[in-house]
Amino acid sequence: MQYNTDGDNTNEEWQLSHMRLHGNRAEMQPAEMDAHYICDSCGEEIVVPVDVTEGLHQDYVEDCPVCCNPMVIHVDIAEDGQLFIKSEHE
Repeated sequence: MQYNTDGDNTNEEWQLSHMRLHGNRAEMQPAEMDAHYICDSCGEEIVVPVDVTEGLHQDYVEDCPVCCNPMVIHVDIAEDGQLFIKSEHE
């Protein structure tokens, strides 16, 4: 699936508001969702909360809670709300 991550803030804001406000409460996305990645250093599965209100593409550094090595986390949120997460060493 391909989606727009070209930095068009107006489009991104509309997509986020559409995800939050579309339809009835049963169809609404929570503001925070969980994603999983495998730490490259220790091999443990790590669960991280993703705040969908921060944008459709997010990059940040977070220390692994098991081995304390810094990981760069890349999160992409598709138009349907599906999360894609990738991690790599800092």
